[in-house]
Amino acid sequence: MASGSVFQDSPTVNSVSSAATIGDPTFRDLNDIYYADTCEPLTEAVKAGAIQMSALARGHYPGQPLRPNEVPGLRTVGLWDASQQQDWGLDWHRNEGIEITYLARGSLDFAVDDREWQLQSGQVTITRPWQRHRVGKPNVGPSRLHWCIIDVDVRRPNQQWIWPDWVALSNDDRQRLTELLKHNEHPVWPAGRDVDDTFEAMAACVSRPDTRTRDSRLRQLVSRLLLDVLEALEKQHVVLDEKLSSARRSVQLFLADLDNYLDHGWTLTEMAESCELGRTRFAQYCQEITNMSPTEYLTSLRMQRAAELLLREPDLSITDVAFKCGYDSSQYFSAAFSKYHRLSPRAYRTARPAG
Repeated sequence: MASGSVFQDSPTVNSVSSAATIGDPTFRDLNDIYYADTCEPLTEAVKAGAIQMSALARGHYPGQPLRPNEVPGLRTVGLWDASQQQDWGLDWHRNEGIEITYLARGSLDFAVDDREWQLQSGQVTITRPWQRHRVGKPNVGPSRLHWCIIDVDVRRPNQQWIWPDWVALSNDDRQRLTELLKHNEHPVWPAGRDVDDTFEAMAACVSRPDTRTRDSRLRQLVSRLLLDVLEALEKQHVVLDEKLSSARRSVQLFLADLDNYLDHGWTLTEMAESCELGRTRFAQYCQEITNMSPTEYLTSLRMQRAAELLLREPDLSITDVAFKCGYDSSQYFSAAFSKYHRLSPRAYRTARPAG
């Protein structure tokens, strides 16, 4: 197991933020999250001594808790150091902030949505809250990975980015960084020596036993990291696309995710509010994208899911299927199913045996 000064007296995953336990839903994309599958493997690996980790965190993230007023908006900062092949990986997940990671040593399999990379040392990744990503394929190899997640108060592409007021960038630089990250979603970039130096300085700050000046140091270092990232991106050919932050795209992403949250009792108002749109505009975009009204589209997803459950899980009662598909009444569900499939749920299950 590799060791270094950063881990001496350093906070580890054994001290988890008291604000929430692993898997608590502190952030919801479509009002839900993936976190249970991302933190627990890392937590268990540290407890088993398979990996070393040093981190500060709030919410569900593992590490020593950040104080309530310490670096507001910083969700977590830290690193892991794995000197051998692991038997775990970080499954598909999203974060409630802009996540910046830096691979200092080793290599890592990394995927964002439907694209895959093998990260090499010296590369930085940047993912936005709506970008689903995974580390490991499925497992993590020997690696030293740094990370920092900053909440800019966005969950959808069309929302306004609000950086914490302690970020020490000029207005012009802050706006330029926002533009580069908002209108471009490429997740993997080369990083220079400055990014490496800043992340190592942040790791040293995280491990310091004296916390009196930690707040000030972290504010300076995170600001420095953002400036490093800005300068690194300015050296690249970054293709910007304003349509990435459009309201239509937010609706498109919402609808693409909706299949995962069919047990929620969605209303038209709630769906529209999830995209920060009015009911009429949301419905117009839904019609353009799916050729269905929001209610029709939601019903079609629920009916497809119900049919799958009836055949795939024969032990589930009709009531259980109804609840899993977002209906609070088996009678209402049965009526809707019969209208859509022209068979009652029970008759559908009998007429189309699984297999």
